[in-house]
Order: sequence, then C-alpha cells, then structure tokens
Amino acid sequence: MEPLGKLIYTPESAAGEAISKVESHTPKIDLPDTVNSGKPFEVRVTVGPHPNTVEHSIRRIEVYFYEDGRAFNPMLLASIDLAPLYSEPEVRLTLKLSKGGTLYAVEYCNLHGLWEGRREVKIST
Repeated sequence: MEPLGKLIYTPESAAGEAISKVESHTPKIDLPDTVNSGKPFEVRVTVGPHPNTVEHSIRRIEVYFYEDGRAFNPMLLASIDLAPLYSEPEVRLTLKLSKGGTLYAVEYCNLHGLWEGRREVKIST
C-alpha cells in the first residue's frame, strides 16, 4: 500500500504510459511573476487540452498553498467539483498572501487519476 502522495502524477514522476498524459493532465498555474504582500492578485488554473465527456473528463481541481515558514502545510485554498459536458477545467481565484511559498494545483481525471502542477509565489514588500 502506497502513501497517497506517491499516487499523484507529476511531470517529473510520470513513467510508462503516463508520460503521454503529462501535457494534457498537468495543471497549469498562471499568476504574476511577483505579487505585493497583502494585495489581491488573480491565479488561473487550467488543464488541457482534455476531453470533456461523461466517459473521460476532469472532475475536480484543488488548489493548495505551502507558505514559507509555516509549521503545518499545505493549506487548502479551493476545491472545485466539475460536471462533465458543462464545466471546463479552468478555475480563477483571487488570493491575498503576505508570505511567499508554493501554489499546488491537483486535478482528478476520472480515467487517469490525480495530477499535480506547482508554481512558486514570490512576494515583494
């Protein structure tokens, strides 16, 4: 039995058949290169291109933040369930952070499991 973390695919850990799924399943996180401490900024998480059928679709996107210097990480910032056919795998969030760290996006594909993308958040003071 493996810990859950070992079951989440990343571009670095994908092997075998999963290598062909990296581009279409790894969440992409868009945000400014540097954000101002305590000021709102937008984050966009997308997955794909990816099919959106009942048989094969992205069903959930979760966003976590690992804050530098915090004792217990990560913090869940958002969890969005997506309906096939009607919902596209794109999420926009407005965040306000005072410390830097790493944003993680985890998506669930009903055929190909859990996939992780990550992006550093740099704070200017």
